[in-house]
Amino acid sequence: MEQFQFAYQAGLVSQLPQHIQDLVKAAEAATQKAYAPYSRFNVGAAVLLTDGSVLTGANHENASFPAGICAERSVLGYLDMNAPEKVVAIAVAYRTEGDFHAPLSPCGLCRQTILEVQLHQDAPIAVYMTSPDGNMVMVEDARHLLPFFFSNDFLPGNADA
Repeated sequence: MEQFQFAYQAGLVSQLPQHIQDLVKAAEAATQKAYAPYSRFNVGAAVLLTDGSVLTGANHENASFPAGICAERSVLGYLDMNAPEKVVAIAVAYRTEGDFHAPLSPCGLCRQTILEVQLHQDAPIAVYMTSPDGNMVMVEDARHLLPFFFSNDFLPGNADA
């Protein structure tokens, strides 16, 4: 039986290159824009584009729970998928009333969304998952977060299939 293995890095945000530390700070700042009155779990995400610009998003809850949106999908939904800039990296940060110290990984739907952007742009997206106390885990390719992903290759309308 084959086993899936992938490389990842774990460490402190303060050990990252300055431009990635700035990306994480932008994600942390985006947590202030979150609307999370039900869970009190504020999440922020920031994406770094190839032109050096940074976009941010935050989670927005809704009393009709499925109607909310995660921070990652909030910011990725803002992208112009046909623009020449590509997403180089995404950072995810959170703050909450609880005493948590683990880096936050995107939910399954967000993993699929990040991967969809990566597949569309045909370039890997590094994913930085952080915690409020400065810990982080990073994968260099969003495929590592969703190894058995679903893509348009499975859809009958795909001319390349």
